[in-house]
Amino acid sequence: MGKFKVLLDFVSLAPSPKVLAYRNIIIKLTGNPFYLLPDVPVADLVLALGNLESAVIASADGSHTAKAFMREKELIADNAFRIEAAYVQRLSNGDEAKILSSGFEVAKQHTQHQKPALAALDGPNSGSVKLVALPVIKTGSYNFQMYQGDDPEGEAGWVTVGQSTSATFVVTGLTVLTRYYFRYNAVTTQGVTDYCAPVLKYVV
Repeated sequence: MGKFKVLLDFVSLAPSPKVLAYRNIIIKLTGNPFYLLPDVPVADLVLALGNLESAVIASADGSHTAKAFMREKELIADNAFRIEAAYVQRLSNGDEAKILSSGFEVAKQHTQHQKPALAALDGPNSGSVKLVALPVIKTGSYNFQMYQGDDPEGEAGWVTVGQSTSATFVVTGLTVLTRYYFRYNAVTTQGVTDYCAPVLKYVV
């Protein structure tokens, strides 16, 4: 699989949703261990966002002057976040999980692929992950396992986190800002299947 790229379509958002998107990026970048020395300091991003937000509010009266001022502040903010996006791209080295941890979105890769056997989604609470497996015919139960750290090699380090009669399972108590891999197998009337390919999830 190729390297992922930071999605830059945030600059095309309308001013109000753009403010929300930029605020989320600032929250995710603040204290993020992957991005300790950003090209644009977080304080400068906060200032640019504050100026943009104030200008958006002021432009509500519809005056041409207020709208022109808002556009000026919008361009300044857009430029700051473009620079930060390039920084995230450089520091992440195309790692999808690291990019997403910054608050920026990931550009979809144009590849044809089948639906993965297992999806690892954000859980209902921080430090949790919801696992959704493709249902297997005539299955009595599913065994879910996880691995914490860099790419797993072999069977060492895999831990069973639970068993379920349904194809979904929520794992809790995980460490945030940490890489985890997940997999499952199925207990069927024909025996136990092989484990699916591991799925990476960066826990938030």
